[in-house]
Amino acid sequence: MLEHGGQLLRASREYGIAPEAWLDLSTGISPFAWPVPLMPAAVWHRLPEEDDGLLDAARAYYGQASLLPVHGSQAAIQALPALRGHSRVGVLAPGYAEHAQAWERAGHAVDRLDAAALFAQAHRYDVVVLIHPNNPGGERFEREALLALHAQLSRRGGWLLVDEAFIDATPEQSLCMGTARPGLIVLRSVGKFFGLAGARAGFVMAEPSLLAQLHERLGPWSLGGPARHAVKLALRDSAWQAAQRQRLQSASERLAALLARHGLMPDAGCAFFQWCRIARAAALQGALARRGVWVRLFEHPASLRFGLPGDEAAFARLEEALASCRAMLDDIQEVAP
Repeated sequence: MLEHGGQLLRASREYGIAPEAWLDLSTGISPFAWPVPLMPAAVWHRLPEEDDGLLDAARAYYGQASLLPVHGSQAAIQALPALRGHSRVGVLAPGYAEHAQAWERAGHAVDRLDAAALFAQAHRYDVVVLIHPNNPGGERFEREALLALHAQLSRRGGWLLVDEAFIDATPEQSLCMGTARPGLIVLRSVGKFFGLAGARAGFVMAEPSLLAQLHERLGPWSLGGPARHAVKLALRDSAWQAAQRQRLQSASERLAALLARHGLMPDAGCAFFQWCRIARAAALQGALARRGVWVRLFEHPASLRFGLPGDEAAFARLEEALASCRAMLDDIQEVAP
């Protein structure tokens, strides 16, 4: 399996620091979590019901009637490649690596390309996979450009698959409302924006016939009762969502400024993280880890992704850790190729 953020227990064993003593900035999950209330006993005792109100809440939130709840968008990432015959697939890179691996494991021919190459060479592919905004590169795409790319692919029976796990802070940029079109598939995650990664909940937006195939493949009860109940309430909480967008944007801007003060000018980012390409990324990750600060390392290109500190104490701790690495940071001037 591929490496992801988190893995805090492993870092705890490696560096000899108790799990509760870490500042974990290794994921893109919001540190400001939606406040989950006590669960009714029935959601633990009964099998999940599809007419429990979750679909209505999701349709209102995403502005799309044709959707399917799934056990995290990861479930759809792994299942969708099985719904096509052998295809030529172009995947945005660097980006969320599970996409390319899933298509390769299903026997498809996969190329990893940057955004400019994907758009320019779309005629070569049956499927194009984009992450919008990208993780970790932060690329964003104009809605008109995405719809034009979809039209080009769909004329040949192709798919445009857009992973919007990090778009909830800027919902006006989403393609969700266009997903009744054949060949346009949008994935959404509840874990990032709502801080509910443990619920393992997501949604797939696509034409009804494709969703029916995906539902058949995934089987019944794709989400457990407690997750369905919590997600339904979170999707309905529009006041909290509006405040959350402001919190995330403010924290992201503050994080970018903090990193820049210490010579780590972010190359890209979004409301959930900042990303810095640096030649000695692994060395800096280790130095921060020895100080109890856990960030995500990428090897290609050499870079670090910093998630959002969740409060004043967390910002102060990151500032202190970077200051104590000042000698190393002064040596890190070259951007990795």
